[in-house]
Amino acid sequence: MKITLVRHGQTEYNYQNRIQGSENIPLNDEGRRQCYKIKPIIREQNYDICFSSPLIRAMETAMILVGDKVEIIRDNRLLERGVGDLDGHDRSEYDYKKYWDYALNSGDNGVEPLQDVFNRCADFLNYISEKYSDKSILVVTHGAVIRCIHHILNDTDLTTNLRTSKMPNCYIETIDNIKNKSYKKKR
Repeated sequence: MKITLVRHGQTEYNYQNRIQGSENIPLNDEGRRQCYKIKPIIREQNYDICFSSPLIRAMETAMILVGDKVEIIRDNRLLERGVGDLDGHDRSEYDYKKYWDYALNSGDNGVEPLQDVFNRCADFLNYISEKYSDKSILVVTHGAVIRCIHHILNDTDLTTNLRTSKMPNCYIETIDNIKNKSYKKKR
């Protein structure tokens, strides 16, 4: 199985450096341009199916990238991590060290606990691994979900800093030769 993970294009919240969780913010004009820029890369890959977060910024990205050429399935397991009371606030108010500490698993301020995000990502991977093991899959989602999927597939040591890499809008990562296996929920 091959999975290509794509982060949605830019929104006004991204542009304004605001925290963006489950609020349904559409792409801005720059976000649409970003999607059209990577569209040729996506189109040449011939995906069998596309899964997308149901939030409008991800669905709009998926529609620009594959349109009616590939079936797009909305999947709630791909929703961005909920950030509770911090939605819309300046990014400086978000304590990355605290909220990305797997063992601490903080849910302060209504932020979705990190282990919950990992578990829904593991559920998603188990589902596609079982049902689509011989397929090429495009997944359009959000930064936190892509990070969790990446860490699960790479069996990362969860005691390390889990949020070290930058992930710009329209980030693309392809992971090839994924083995059909069961991804365990971790607690």
